[in-house]
Amino acid sequence: MNSELVNKIVNAVLYEGYILYPYRASSKKNQRERFTFGRIYPQEYSDAQNGREPCLMQTECLVRNESHDAALEIAVRFLQPLARETGGQVCDRTDAERRIWLEAIEREVKLSPVPLNQVIARSHAFEFPAAETADGPIVRRTEGINGQIELETHAVDSASVKITVRIFNKTRLPENTVANQDAVLMRTFASTHTILHAPGGKFVSLLDPDPDCIELAGACCNTGTWPVLVGDKEKHEHDTMLSSPIILYDYPEIARESAGDLFDSTEIDELLTLRVQAMTDTEKIEMRCVDDHARKILERAENLRPEEFLKMHGTLRDVRKTNEEFFNPAQRRKTAIVDGVTLKTGDRVRIHPKRRADVMDIALEGKIAIIEAVEEDVDKNVHFAVVLEDDPGRDIGLMRHVGHRFFYAADEVEPL
Repeated sequence: MNSELVNKIVNAVLYEGYILYPYRASSKKNQRERFTFGRIYPQEYSDAQNGREPCLMQTECLVRNESHDAALEIAVRFLQPLARETGGQVCDRTDAERRIWLEAIEREVKLSPVPLNQVIARSHAFEFPAAETADGPIVRRTEGINGQIELETHAVDSASVKITVRIFNKTRLPENTVANQDAVLMRTFASTHTILHAPGGKFVSLLDPDPDCIELAGACCNTGTWPVLVGDKEKHEHDTMLSSPIILYDYPEIARESAGDLFDSTEIDELLTLRVQAMTDTEKIEMRCVDDHARKILERAENLRPEEFLKMHGTLRDVRKTNEEFFNPAQRRKTAIVDGVTLKTGDRVRIHPKRRADVMDIALEGKIAIIEAVEEDVDKNVHFAVVLEDDPGRDIGLMRHVGHRFFYAADEVEPL
């Protein structure tokens, strides 16, 4: 296992949604919308919400016991909200008032390794007691929380073992606090995820399972989580799986162009960095005083070198032809007839989009285009791949790269 690579992904998942732009405590979304991923609530609150808010998370996946003596290691990680209460001035230039900000403390629960060549049914309870610390006018406190992890393993065929991990929030809510969102959040597991590691074993991708495991993989039931392979893709590492509360592909990576965490879901580093740089001095003072995470974002944005910033402007890699997945390459046609006219590659047409799927369909209405290819999909419907005649990047479209090549049905082109 590439521990450094795995830890980068795991930590990014752990803090996703921790704090959102504009990174100030006074913004409404940082008062109401934080810790949105991977929440496991106390059961009393879940029951009061008729199960809409979960009190458990379940992971199911498959692993091949290739060495016949592989052991399974499981770690559950989550954030526990921590209240920081400040009396008096928060910073030199802020209002002198009492303020509360939810920080977070990382929690990790590890289970003892279990052999994959045995049937296992194990339950592990854990507890983190309430705590309070004072540092001058700043008081930090956490509520006591309790949880339980259930692990089950059993062989589903001669080579594969099915793993089930359930995480329960067993924390009791004080009387009459079910409707108190702050009290509930302080007892909620946030950004919860599970790391499964099996040295000597080979996890089966649930996104792209081996042909003999398609049915078994489809029977895996995951609640509030998305198991994906993590590690070095080039080395075909299969011994570690991350069960993430965020939808990911197998072998996710942190973009090399990213200068650091911004915590905003589906973040666009360049945009958020520009927004931070454009803040007023007063806004920056408030951001600096939120907590260490916000302060580091501000300092990084202000000290970013030009070459580092330019890296975030975008990059193109792993380009795929736009029709590889939707169209059957074996059904490429030489011609197609539209309004009695036989059309082929190189012919000119006028575009009349009918479906108006996006703004591009409106922008391209009436444009003249050149047919790059005539395609037939699996339902025998004809589509024309076209490039715009007046597109300065027409050569890119003719090379079948994305962004300069468009598809229209036979009833959406007019022969010229």
